[in-house]
Amino acid sequence: MTVLVLFTLAVLWIGGRVDLASAGERAGLEGLPRITVHAGDTLWEIADALTEEADTGPAVRRIMDLNGLSGPEVRPGDRLYLPEGLVPLR
Repeated sequence: MTVLVLFTLAVLWIGGRVDLASAGERAGLEGLPRITVHAGDTLWEIADALTEEADTGPAVRRIMDLNGLSGPEVRPGDRLYLPEGLVPLR
């Protein structure tokens, strides 16, 4: 029973730390460019339009990290922050 209580407290503590970190990251997003996802857009296509690099994987990862996405799936209407240095080229 004690182990279960300690485990639960540890999970709650870690969860609270993650929420605080995410809130801090979001506060630092002001001033970054944002785009709105349109029907048919994919994160890979968006990243490709933002970088001249042949490999768009790092740009996809940066956008996912910045916006707290667990995967590259986006839906029409989603608003995404763009990392510094990644701005629409086209």
